[in-house]
Amino acid sequence: MMSDSKVNSPVEFSAGDIYKQETPTEKFARKSKQDPFVPIGIAGLVVSLGYGAYAYRSRRGMSTSIYLMRLRVIAQTTVVGAMICGVGYSLVSSTLKKDE
Repeated sequence: MMSDSKVNSPVEFSAGDIYKQETPTEKFARKSKQDPFVPIGIAGLVVSLGYGAYAYRSRRGMSTSIYLMRLRVIAQTTVVGAMICGVGYSLVSSTLKKDE
């Protein structure tokens, strides 16, 4: 049987609280404002993969598996580079905020 006691919860909500479901576009916009280098990394990945798909036609005797491994390394380097820039940006901005 359920009793009328309160559920152990760290956050209490009233009946008037209304929650709005975020659309994927709104969530992406919110996350982009929090971490601006994530969309830059995604854009770099898309550009490098697009270039790779275009350049696949002129690979001149290189086997497909070797070409795809090189393309994977280029795509990963783009994303990791954007992540490193984002971490550096966050580090510098948090250090400047502490100094003020």
